[in-house]
Amino acid sequence: MTEGKTTILVVDDEEHVRKLLQRVLEGAGYRVVTADNGRQALDKLAESNINLVLLDIRMPELDGFETLRRLRERSEIPVIMLTGIGEVTTISDTLSLGADDYVHKPFLAPVLLARIEAKLRCSKI
Repeated sequence: MTEGKTTILVVDDEEHVRKLLQRVLEGAGYRVVTADNGRQALDKLAESNINLVLLDIRMPELDGFETLRRLRERSEIPVIMLTGIGEVTTISDTLSLGADDYVHKPFLAPVLLARIEAKLRCSKI
């Protein structure tokens, strides 16, 4: 569906996760921008034309909750939380803060890609 024009921001403090996601997403035709913390992510959102964000929760400097809250103050860009925390309250809290979806690590690449495509379709309506 994509032709390298859709840009996804991957925000995770673990380098191996960022690299894995970058390979998967680029293989699916997306352009990928990465950040290793929330502050960096907000800066990159201001600098680049980002179409969707994959956001971890546990990060240094600015965690995923606060990053999401600040992002929602200025944008309705689709955000999928991608985290190892699977507690029901955490899931409901992130969705209440404005996340569009929640994917638990470890994840299956085809499922993540399908969720990304679904969110991008919805954001074009």
